[in-house]
Amino acid sequence: MDSQIENLSMSELDQIDLKLLELLQQSGKLTTKEIARHVNLSPTPVYERVRRLEREGIIKKYVALVEAEKVGKGLIVFCDITIKEHTKEIGHQFVQDIMASKYVSECYNISGNYDFRLKVMVRDMKHYQDFVLNDLGSIKNIGSAHSTFVMGVIKHDYAVPI
Repeated sequence: MDSQIENLSMSELDQIDLKLLELLQQSGKLTTKEIARHVNLSPTPVYERVRRLEREGIIKKYVALVEAEKVGKGLIVFCDITIKEHTKEIGHQFVQDIMASKYVSECYNISGNYDFRLKVMVRDMKHYQDFVLNDLGSIKNIGSAHSTFVMGVIKHDYAVPI
């Protein structure tokens, strides 16, 4: 039997599934009983639906959202990276190195002038300089890095539009 999780398409998710996803994205702390009231079902089918969404990988995990400034990570930087060579091994090593960095909160493989876009969260400019010199500086095959500093956050939503 194939061990890969079968992905559901949007057409296979009914309106109740979509409402469950909306509710859980608003607050992952809602109880099954509270969710059941919102979708007009009893708790048992809600529980089963949520567990199915988790099993099928639609719900990836539950997290607490932390205010970055209050934990000393008030400077957000988008760092666009180009790599010198594009081989499977080099790409894989770059990804491993970035995954190991505690300051990189997001990493995207992008098209255009750069290969990767990193979202870096640090305390201040000195801390970012240390990240560039020590973290990025230790990664082989980086051709260039271009930094854009966030002056203010206008909209930041973790929810996936449903």
